[in-house]
Amino acid sequence: MAQRTDGKRYYRIGEVSRITGVKPYVLRYWENEFHSLLPRKTRSNQRLYRRSDIDAILLIRRLLWNERYTIAGAKRRLRELGAGRRAAAALGGEPRSDLRRIRESLCELRETLA
Repeated sequence: MAQRTDGKRYYRIGEVSRITGVKPYVLRYWENEFHSLLPRKTRSNQRLYRRSDIDAILLIRRLLWNERYTIAGAKRRLRELGAGRRAAAALGGEPRSDLRRIRESLCELRETLA
């Protein structure tokens, strides 16, 4: 199962595999299928994943394994979500609906104070 990260800047594929619960060969396959997943590579061709890559992997994992999307369906959903930058936000919920709810609360508060 997924573990918490320790705040490092870059993670190797084995660490990412332990954090996300996804085997390394699956991670390499997903790199070919999901173009938003692009870890850096060292001179010795080792993959270095950032926190945003891990968040994208967790989202892809949830779409494929929990929500039973196909690869094509998951790609389409990632495009809808805006892939990389918003992947982390998608894990926590829908950011637009959260913002809308906050705005409504602030408007109500303003009206009560006026």
